[in-house]
Amino acid sequence: MNFETLIYQQHDHYVEIRFNRPHRLNAVVEQFYIELISALKQAQADNDARAILLIGEGRAFCVGADMKEHGAGERSLFERRQYLQLGNDVCETIFELNKPVVAAVKGYALGAGAEIACSCDFVLMEESAKIGFPEVSIGTCVGGGVTQFLPRLVGLAKARELIFLGDKIDGNQAAQIGLITKVVADDQLSAEAETFITRLAEKAPTSMQLVKKLLNQSTYNDLDTQLQLELDGVFTCTTTKDWQEGVDAFAQKRTPKFKGC
Repeated sequence: MNFETLIYQQHDHYVEIRFNRPHRLNAVVEQFYIELISALKQAQADNDARAILLIGEGRAFCVGADMKEHGAGERSLFERRQYLQLGNDVCETIFELNKPVVAAVKGYALGAGAEIACSCDFVLMEESAKIGFPEVSIGTCVGGGVTQFLPRLVGLAKARELIFLGDKIDGNQAAQIGLITKVVADDQLSAEAETFITRLAEKAPTSMQLVKKLLNQSTYNDLDTQLQLELDGVFTCTTTKDWQEGVDAFAQKRTPKFKGC
């Protein structure tokens, strides 16, 4: 599938989706949302893709909504609602995808860009990059599930501070409060992201799929339910060839080579 606002690249066992509106610092428009959902679904359907990397072309990850397009005021109320729904759909798709998604953040991840990052399983961020939620400061509201994701990551008190005040924080600050997975030097983001996602892609796909779902559901389930789901997950893994490969590799003191079956 060809995209205008994205660059879709297949690598060895992972897919890279590069936001490709660098002239607008990858600000989101309706087409971007529609194409991103399609790209994510394409990656999910690719049996060889075990993980997905989201990264921005140019100087930023994503600065949020394209205010130039918003300022034109050409959308009807119905079209405005559809556009906002697409933003939610993107974050929900990332969260519910059965493969781990990694965001590599440089420059800025603001508004919708920060929402996309928060919905990912892992976030790598440059030291000098900035992430923030300016919505309240400009008279609008956060979306994309941030009011659920952010408190789970940083706690309710810090989530309130970040959303109400709208301050932008850098990579080191984001790492200190648990908002991101790892902070990296500014000139090392691409290399670190490749190393990180390559390590993910070496893991057993069925195991990653089950664990992602278990972690995402953990907040809503009681302990008994979660224990039963974990038991079911372990049993499911034992029915796969990858489970036997893992056992054999451990016994033979070698690195397992998983095939996703």
